[in-house]
Amino acid sequence: MDQQRFVIEASEAESMASDSGLTLIQLLPSLVKSAQSLARPPISNYHVGAIGFGSSGRIFLGVNLEFPGLPLHHSVHAEQFLVTNLSINAEPHLDYLVVSAAPCGHCRQFLQEIRGAQNIKLLITSDGHDKFNTLSHFLSHRFGPDDLLDKEVPLLLEPHHNGLSFLREILILSNGICNGYSSQVDDKLKIEALEAANKSHAPYSGSPSGVALMDNEGKIYKGSYMESAAYNPSLGPVQAALVAYVAGGGGDYHKIVAAALVEKHGALVKQEQTAKLLLQSISPNCEFNAFHCSSASVALDNCKKA
Repeated sequence: MDQQRFVIEASEAESMASDSGLTLIQLLPSLVKSAQSLARPPISNYHVGAIGFGSSGRIFLGVNLEFPGLPLHHSVHAEQFLVTNLSINAEPHLDYLVVSAAPCGHCRQFLQEIRGAQNIKLLITSDGHDKFNTLSHFLSHRFGPDDLLDKEVPLLLEPHHNGLSFLREILILSNGICNGYSSQVDDKLKIEALEAANKSHAPYSGSPSGVALMDNEGKIYKGSYMESAAYNPSLGPVQAALVAYVAGGGGDYHKIVAAALVEKHGALVKQEQTAKLLLQSISPNCEFNAFHCSSASVALDNCKKA
């Protein structure tokens, strides 16, 4: 397996299992160490790997990310990375989860945002056992979306359409320069960030948001804000975009040269200052712009330079 890939397609997963004389489910634990080697934990130096098997038959990798100089709550846990990876790749459900160490309470709670989370089969390789238990075994008396939301509200990994849109006139490309970057680049980033915001899972605050990042080769990576019923385990849109960056083969963070955030004007949960802080810390020369909108139409603020 290519050590830099974070998604294994179903056909390849079947071939890998067959070549190893294993079933697909037996193959999953053998991939954990490969995932751990891709983690980026410069503070703790504790590498966590997570392997997920989706209902599509694909296999997904997740790792932990830490950011020096920032409070620890900015970190991305391996299970959060994994779920974000599933979301980025339109995987509708997580059936099996294998992790190198027992998921913390933070992650057990974050996983509750998946429909039927209590039935996800979980294996912890550090325990030395090969038996899967359901997630409900690790988080009994759970608190989750069922306690706060109507049954028809889409959950994480399900399609979201938040109804955010830009006024037509602001989408017209021009030859001007906005904060050092061409307006074409600026427009492309904000459109990608808007798409991420429209896929955002924010049913508790009603504050969807999305971030798009561009590296020095012009490649764009985007991430959507994802809320937890317990609030604190929520994952910000810039962290989600960084998951896309790492999973997409992005190198050092300083190669991120431009970023755009789209969020609702007057939102109860505002991402702008947090996103700016994180990006300035990991890539000081990154150009950052924020755009504020409403669900019916967008009232675009002036470009805001970080």
